[in-house]
Amino acid sequence: MSVKLGKYLALSGTDYSGKSPEQIQNLFRQTLEAGTHGLCYSAYEEGQKPGDILTIEQIRRRMEIIAPYTKWVRSFSCIEGNELVPQVAREFGLKTLVGAWLGKDKDLNEQEIAGLIQLAKAGDVDIAAVGNEVLYRNDLSEAELLEYIHRVKNAIPEVQTGYVDAYYEFSACPNITAACDVILSNCYPFWEGCHLDYSLVYMKQMYQQAMLAAKGKKVIITETGWPSQGKNFESSEPSAVNAMKYFINTQQWAKEEGIEVFYFSSFDESWKVGTEGDVGAYWGLWDMHQNLKF
Repeated sequence: MSVKLGKYLALSGTDYSGKSPEQIQNLFRQTLEAGTHGLCYSAYEEGQKPGDILTIEQIRRRMEIIAPYTKWVRSFSCIEGNELVPQVAREFGLKTLVGAWLGKDKDLNEQEIAGLIQLAKAGDVDIAAVGNEVLYRNDLSEAELLEYIHRVKNAIPEVQTGYVDAYYEFSACPNITAACDVILSNCYPFWEGCHLDYSLVYMKQMYQQAMLAAKGKKVIITETGWPSQGKNFESSEPSAVNAMKYFINTQQWAKEEGIEVFYFSSFDESWKVGTEGDVGAYWGLWDMHQNLKF
């Protein structure tokens, strides 16, 4: 092997040349069974969507499936039954990154913030996330978001608090970065049209950009993943093999470098088709029927 090729493979992940889909599948299973740092919890079963009320039975059913493979669980909301996710996670001995979902509806925002504070005071929150991609969606101004962050930090000073957004937002919004105890960065080579072969190199660059913006604060990758089917996005191609390769590369890199990664996602959720196109329904490691896909 040439020195140049060796350096490329070190950057791009496992060398899959000559490996059959079955061999890649076996490597995926080995990687999953070795455990992940964190998984993003998919709460909504088939026929459900945000706004529907979740039951503790369905949350416990899915938690039981993923608990053997992760140390942490990330949740996205603190109302409509989502507040049960971190409580159930505690039953399984898991740590929690708990998010308050913020948007344009101020009344719902108040409910989310109150729910997050209540969960934290009950001891169910290890890291608090005040909002998810609200700047990316232009749902709130920077000043409005800062007010929410400071309110939560003042209410629960003993809990590390941050805000989740795309990696580049922490460079663009230094006041938000300064307000966070920890930088919660979403890194998606897929959504930037990156070919699978270069996706790990690209994610490393995303992570480094967030690290530079963080100025010494911890950076956690709060979302990254690859869909198993759907339409291509520029050079990004969804497929089962690509999804397995991306998962393997991500987990191996994270363990080698000691980087905390929450993989997106645990289960397929068909309601996401409306917001992300047909790929939206296929980001899970398990399908909508709770079967491991690969």
